[in-house]
Amino acid sequence: MRIALLTYSTRPRGGVVHTLALAEALAALGEDVHVWTLGRHGDTAFFRPVAPAVTVHAVPFEAREEETVGERIVRSIDVLRAAFARRRDHYDIVHAQDCISANAALPCLRTIHHLDHFTTPQLAACHEKAVVEPYARICVSQSVADEVSAGWGLTPTVIPNGVDATRFAAGAADEAGRKAWRERLGSYVLALGGIEPRKGSLDLLEAYAALRASDPRHQDLTLVLGGGETLFDYRDYRAAFDARARELGVPVVVTGVLAEDELPPLVAEARALAMVSTKEGFGLAALEALAAGVPVVARDLPVLREVFGETVAYAATPAEIALALGKVLDTPPDPAAGRDLAAHHTWARAAVAHRAFYERIRAQDASAPIPRTTMTSAPSIASSGHTQRR
Repeated sequence: MRIALLTYSTRPRGGVVHTLALAEALAALGEDVHVWTLGRHGDTAFFRPVAPAVTVHAVPFEAREEETVGERIVRSIDVLRAAFARRRDHYDIVHAQDCISANAALPCLRTIHHLDHFTTPQLAACHEKAVVEPYARICVSQSVADEVSAGWGLTPTVIPNGVDATRFAAGAADEAGRKAWRERLGSYVLALGGIEPRKGSLDLLEAYAALRASDPRHQDLTLVLGGGETLFDYRDYRAAFDARARELGVPVVVTGVLAEDELPPLVAEARALAMVSTKEGFGLAALEALAAGVPVVARDLPVLREVFGETVAYAATPAEIALALGKVLDTPPDPAAGRDLAAHHTWARAAVAHRAFYERIRAQDASAPIPRTTMTSAPSIASSGHTQRR
């Protein structure tokens, strides 16, 4: 099969990591895989090298300083759509990984990693259209599939994520890399993915400050927030986070985007990883931490209980997060169960499941062609009044 996978960025966000790993695993099965993305910031390639068997198409996307978030979303869709439309007939499968690429690639199938609620009208419309209009849907967890079923009456297929467990286990053995982070950061709790409402960053800050204040053994602990890039405008939230950190008088380090070889030792050297997102689709960063033998404190969400079972500690409020962090720091759990769980989730297994799904879609299309609505007849993102159903 000739497969197009589409994502919205070259930078390391969860959906982008998923796209590249899936592309490489499908290519290893002998499929002809092409990844399409927007080359923001002048990027012509992804944040990490991609296997030579995968063809990368990075569509140039210039920055515009005065552009609003909504305008940038609309333009992102338009630019990617215009470039991809010239080649879409070359592919047997068109598979989008987010609302921007789905809107650009319709008709397509789409992975719904998680559901969100946006106040920016263009983002709300993008989100809604990318749930409703694809002709087939995948979710990476049953919990998100159930949300889609409850909200829209649709039935996605569930195919869990993989994880590069070997890479993060190697990070645990990288003494030089771990030492470099230890000398730079000291003892730290790590969170990945940026400072934004969905990540629960303010809750984590409050929990971290409470932990330091409650126990002198943790007063030298630093909160480290690593990686992450988003198209969305969270400047007010980031300003509130920074102001609260100053009020609390606690040390916070924000690394920004990390080089590919920096991440595994950064994760492995952490004393704990905190994943306190208010919404998640799977929790890939937590699985990477478990692969490195690092204890995890997770928000008590159905999706995270589905994926992680008893391998992580759960908490719902800042006070509970502080308590859970204190417990795993004082008495780290046996990492064996977490490592076993991570080893179970392979990208090879995910690729086999995706290929079988693609083959079913092609067989259905051959016997009863899927309606192919054209982009010109579909409501535009700029004018659509759709909002997410709750």
